[in-house]
Amino acid sequence: MAPSHIAVVGGGITGLSSAWHLVRRFPRTPITVVEKEGRFGGWIRSERVEVDDGEGHRESMVLEAGPRTLRPQSKAILELIHLLNLEDSILTVPLSSPAAKSRFLHLPGRNGLAQLPSSFTSLLTSPLSWLIVPAIAREPFKASNRPNGATDESFDSFLSRRFGPEFARCLGSALVHGVYAADSRQLSTRAAFPSIWIAEERGNGSIIQGFLRNTGTSEEPTYDLGTIEATMKGVSVYSFKNGMYSLVDALLKALNSRPNVRLLPNTAITSLTPKGKGKLLQVVTGSETLEPSHVVAALPLPQLDAIIPSSSPLPHLTANPASSVTVMNLVFPPSPQPIHPPGFGYLIPRPEVPFPYDGKQPGILGTVFDSCSVGDQDVPLGPGNPPLKRFTKVTVMLGGPYNVTPEHISVSTVLRHLSLHLSRPLPDPVLMRVHNHRHCIPIPTVGHVERMEELNRKLASSPWAGRLQVVGAGATGVSVGDCVKAGRNVGSDW
Repeated sequence: MAPSHIAVVGGGITGLSSAWHLVRRFPRTPITVVEKEGRFGGWIRSERVEVDDGEGHRESMVLEAGPRTLRPQSKAILELIHLLNLEDSILTVPLSSPAAKSRFLHLPGRNGLAQLPSSFTSLLTSPLSWLIVPAIAREPFKASNRPNGATDESFDSFLSRRFGPEFARCLGSALVHGVYAADSRQLSTRAAFPSIWIAEERGNGSIIQGFLRNTGTSEEPTYDLGTIEATMKGVSVYSFKNGMYSLVDALLKALNSRPNVRLLPNTAITSLTPKGKGKLLQVVTGSETLEPSHVVAALPLPQLDAIIPSSSPLPHLTANPASSVTVMNLVFPPSPQPIHPPGFGYLIPRPEVPFPYDGKQPGILGTVFDSCSVGDQDVPLGPGNPPLKRFTKVTVMLGGPYNVTPEHISVSTVLRHLSLHLSRPLPDPVLMRVHNHRHCIPIPTVGHVERMEELNRKLASSPWAGRLQVVGAGATGVSVGDCVKAGRNVGSDW
């Protein structure tokens, strides 16, 4: 029997994706989406602005406060784009572009950037070859050294075992800074990078051997993709002409067009309780009480824990911490010399000493060269701005494991450090936006997969009896692709 009423708690990308796929699965069932903020979309926030340098150069550009690009490997997102008729809004970045080929590291204590290799030839000539080549060459011949009985391990420990501690610190920690804004010594390998955990098992202890033995025959669900797969051939990343919020906007329009869907912004949940003989749940807000037969909880796990009654507890909702990140959008005026090298941007590894904060270190995790990575979003305005004189847009990410509070972040200090990283003096920015995101990225610590398995077993048993599903960044993965895929899967066994 189909659910009689579904409540989706949380209006971020996971909640909206859940609601959309539930509408398709249960077209006659009333669906209520409850969001405590005045806007939907969670951490996805796009803003189109006009900039002017006072010398006749003007440009319209998109600033992103959250996620800025998507990868074509996520078929769940591609399907969503196709179903929402968003194909004409896509902007793609080809694999042949500098943004796809050129990514950099800034090594703490040194000036300038070191380019990461993108091919076998560049691997041999890269300034990082001293670190990468010996580690990769030795790994297939190392004996299996996973601790007996280990079911998980920190990413730093995992890479240190197989490639060496300096490889883990310089490359592994930088990767984790870019994805999770977290300390790689905390992060669960099995949860965050399951493919390399499995590769080590398949390769009898060698990650490289495991990837070489991958037959790629695992079954995938069937997706309704139309012609979008052809569009994505040869694409590194993509976004939308007006930024990532285009996806949220399209979901909201599609949901608002359905008579059985109700969207409730500015509505905080005060309690979520099993009710009666396992047939209904009770969702209490500040303005009304809902009694849905089924609920999708797509909100941060600690927030879910706060509204669950002590008489019906759920395990591990507060087990993981979450990163707080400051995102700084900077727009520089047209310059005779490039502000940065062509490429996607750079990440900064963990320093050799403990994460410092002495008031002089701004805690920069990495910088994205937005004008290069998705430059087609930005459009020159007026005859006084010829194509060769363009503004430069970058986004700096700060905080995470540095635990830098927003009031300690000095713009002048950030600019001084950027100047050292880029090995050139910087002009004053013509526009700046600073966004302080508290607890925005859940960190799946060691043991996360087993904890989520235990949580799902509890949800399947009394008193919840499978009528509450928990999804979202804290439970099912932090990427936009993970969130959309989780939303696609909800309600499949209702």
